[in-house]
Amino acid sequence: MSSQLNTAPTYALSLKQPWAALLVHGLKTIEVRRWPTARSGRFYIHAARIPDERVEAWTHVPDSVSETARHLGGILGAAELTGCRPYRTLDDFIKDREGHLNQPEWFEAPGLYDFIFAKAEILPFRKYPGWMRFFPVAAGPFTRKPKPAGKQ
Repeated sequence: MSSQLNTAPTYALSLKQPWAALLVHGLKTIEVRRWPTARSGRFYIHAARIPDERVEAWTHVPDSVSETARHLGGILGAAELTGCRPYRTLDDFIKDREGHLNQPEWFEAPGLYDFIFAKAEILPFRKYPGWMRFFPVAAGPFTRKPKPAGKQ
């Protein structure tokens, strides 16, 4: 029961690993950026060519995600961007830590923005050049991976 994703989404957002893998596995639901967006809808999730070197980033990666986290420089999944909110205070940032997984020290005044994601899915890895902001992606082919039994 696989289907082709050939036309949508048409844009991607690049994240360093392991953050990209954590997002497509549904373990991270908020991506933190220094800039806001008015975009919403389904986007490919791209793993940047250079991973996050911080040890604390990799402590969030369970064995079940480690294979996906090894992919660099390509699209590894998709998720729906449902909103963007500002973080104006450290307290607001800390309240959402379960969603973005960043250390409190990562907060920067005057503030950051959260990109809220839902309905993440893993797709077969596809090498693809990325960009720091949203960037257009040529049509697939991508075949959805079947969900493990018992997962909805």
